[in-house]
Amino acid sequence: MKDTAKYYLEKYRKAKAERQQFEELYEECYDYALPQRAGFHFETKGQRRDDKIFDETAVVGVQEFASRLQSGLVPNFARWADFIAGSEMAEEDADEVNNELDKVTEYIFEILQNSNFSQEVHESFLDLAVGTACLIVEEGDAINPIRFNAIPLPQLVLESGPDDRIDHVYREREIRCSDIQIVYPRAVLPPEMESMMKNNPDVKTKIIEVVCRIYEKPNEEKYGFFVIDIDRQKMLFMENYEGVGSNPFVCFRWSKASGETYGRGPLVNALSAIKTTNLTIELILENAQMAVSGIYQMDDDGIINVDTINLMPGTVIPKAPGSGGLQPIRAAGDFNVANLILNDMRNNIKRALYNDMLGDPNRTPASATEVAERMADLSRRIGAAFGRLQAEMVQPILQRVVYILRKQGRIELPTVNGREIKIKSISPLAQAQANQDIMAVSRFLEMVNGMFGPQLMNLLVSSEETALYLAKKFGVPDHLVRDMAERQAVIEMAQMLQQSPEGQAIADGTTPLS
Repeated sequence: MKDTAKYYLEKYRKAKAERQQFEELYEECYDYALPQRAGFHFETKGQRRDDKIFDETAVVGVQEFASRLQSGLVPNFARWADFIAGSEMAEEDADEVNNELDKVTEYIFEILQNSNFSQEVHESFLDLAVGTACLIVEEGDAINPIRFNAIPLPQLVLESGPDDRIDHVYREREIRCSDIQIVYPRAVLPPEMESMMKNNPDVKTKIIEVVCRIYEKPNEEKYGFFVIDIDRQKMLFMENYEGVGSNPFVCFRWSKASGETYGRGPLVNALSAIKTTNLTIELILENAQMAVSGIYQMDDDGIINVDTINLMPGTVIPKAPGSGGLQPIRAAGDFNVANLILNDMRNNIKRALYNDMLGDPNRTPASATEVAERMADLSRRIGAAFGRLQAEMVQPILQRVVYILRKQGRIELPTVNGREIKIKSISPLAQAQANQDIMAVSRFLEMVNGMFGPQLMNLLVSSEETALYLAKKFGVPDHLVRDMAERQAVIEMAQMLQQSPEGQAIADGTTPLS
């Protein structure tokens, strides 16, 4: 166990050296846009980090970006994904399975809405603005089955595997010795740590949590979890996780360059505009201070003492007869570039953070069509990042939630692997993309009906299949749509009614003889 601890500590140091290549870039983003977040360098609690901020556009913009992304991807108190039958499910069984999955989906989102998911995912989206974020999805108690925790990037070290995905996560944390066996009940403490616990239970020690992918069998997910005492290089606890969703760490990135482990977020793209805006405001304030206080010159006649001069209204400054006294110096020029720079730079920052489509709040509120078009525009602009977030955040979170609820015996569900059961996003951003397909079908039906008439329309287009397609695109819950057996029963009942005397009378507009 000691050799295993040293092995992973050495891998951790190498991975941390790679992270240091990104730290200065990320630290600048924190300094200018996220001053309330702890940085990579040592800081005291409550320390102010806003000394570089002279313009709040980026600070406010990051908060709006996180809220906007949350409302578009995982909105509060809403169902933003569906579990549906996968490709390996038989077609005749798909309707029944989807009806059962619809009930399971409702239960899962009820659990999510009663958990702390909304608060923690917003914190992780703030880190995502920089480029990389992480959520820990842990098993809770009987009242709150699932517990989420957003881990700040300075506490994380990541390492990618042979498939260029994150397969090693190292989390460094300080913890009281007395809390170790509460957090890790099966931990085995070394003798020196036990004695330290008895003498001073509140003393803190540094540990590192390691989750690594174990590549024993292809297409099988297996992870090793290790808790290591850094100072003593001792293994405190270890276990294995098996199955889809068994990894508690969900790490996701906005975008990344090929060959890199850490992501680059919209703040990185906007950093030049943010620094330019802050520098411009700083120079304007310095120019304003100079305009108020001014710069002066005087004859060195031994009468005026510059150390005692106080430029206040009503101040009397003595001068020698015949001397010039205190004379103001005119500025070489008027530094007035605010109108040339600030508006452009602020618009660039808002555009980089996808906040330029909110419109003027003083105008008439936007209509439903305008809101839908704005969401569709946002969906097109963040299309690549949206796909990555689906693969690295939405699906792993739901897979992890299903894994925990199945482990607790709360639900019965096959493996969510895309073949038996798959996850379909129905968030507002996904719906904005589906609206394009809906509009294409609508225009096609309107054109065919207008050019060729309803007879060819009925011959060419299957009304039943078209209605089912539109229901899926609109995200209609599956239990609201009749399955194939129910539709067939309705058709047979209608045919029987039509063939009966009562049905014939209704069709002819007459009543049967009594």
